[in-house]
Amino acid sequence: MQAMENYWEEQLNMHFRRDERPHGSILRLQCRDGIPFLTFPKLEACCAVEHLFSTRAGGVSSGQFATLNFSVKLGDQRENVTENYRRVAKLLHGRIEDVTGTVQTHTTNIRTVTEADRGKVAWTTADYDNVDGLVTNVRGIILAAYTADCVPIYFVDPVKKAIGLAHSGWRGTVANMAGKMVERMRSEYGTNPKDLIAAIGPSICQNCYEVDETVAKAFQEAIGVDEKDRKDIQESGIYPMQGKQGLRQILEPGKEAGKYQLDLWLTNLILLKRAGVTLENIDVTDLCTAHNASLLFSHRASHGKRGNMGAFLKLKD
Repeated sequence: MQAMENYWEEQLNMHFRRDERPHGSILRLQCRDGIPFLTFPKLEACCAVEHLFSTRAGGVSSGQFATLNFSVKLGDQRENVTENYRRVAKLLHGRIEDVTGTVQTHTTNIRTVTEADRGKVAWTTADYDNVDGLVTNVRGIILAAYTADCVPIYFVDPVKKAIGLAHSGWRGTVANMAGKMVERMRSEYGTNPKDLIAAIGPSICQNCYEVDETVAKAFQEAIGVDEKDRKDIQESGIYPMQGKQGLRQILEPGKEAGKYQLDLWLTNLILLKRAGVTLENIDVTDLCTAHNASLLFSHRASHGKRGNMGAFLKLKD
């Protein structure tokens, strides 16, 4: 087993392209039962939860879904996806019957998950739709969200013993899914945003994410960056894509007129900060899905021929 862990550590160092950060990578690659997965230090340090973000490896799917795919909708065989869920649930000391997943349509709709929702995922028993965020205070339920370039965001309230998980593409981000998750946890569980621990997961980086003028305008109008945001984030040192030139803008000029490079990582970091989450309590990814399409699913890099990775989060029993 140690040999397997060493192999995947080598893969991470050799093949994963990371954007430069002053203190090295924030994500930790682990391997258990032959399945490599990624974790965040701040979430690992929270003894109340278990979590992981999957790679493509360690499952049973084949072809464009190889191997750890969590979507039936894209064409994978149901029995393969079921086995992939079973394997990951076991990593989190649970069963497939404990997994409750989003049914994503790029909204900011959030569902409060109760015991009655345990085991509901889109292709089995889910009786809800248009849900891109989940919150719960039920121990043992494994929340799941799915990505292949979009941003997974983890939320843990260690004081009120509540958790949340969100899928946030550009539509969710510009509509402030991050802030709405914080507000839902406040209203449902009495969460103080300053108590929250959050993590922005592997997704497409600014260098790879080109958008048109319509999307750029929506972000300019809805988000913007004031100087206090820039100063606070730059001084914190937590953001991976700041270097000698300082903190980049949310929108940088693209390679041609009318095109822009959009930074979903920085945008969601700003939205969490504005929602009251302290920067010291946030981990930010430095792994781009499009740069690492051999080890992470990427919609853009594969031109849509791909599976879905999973973000998973559980309150310990």
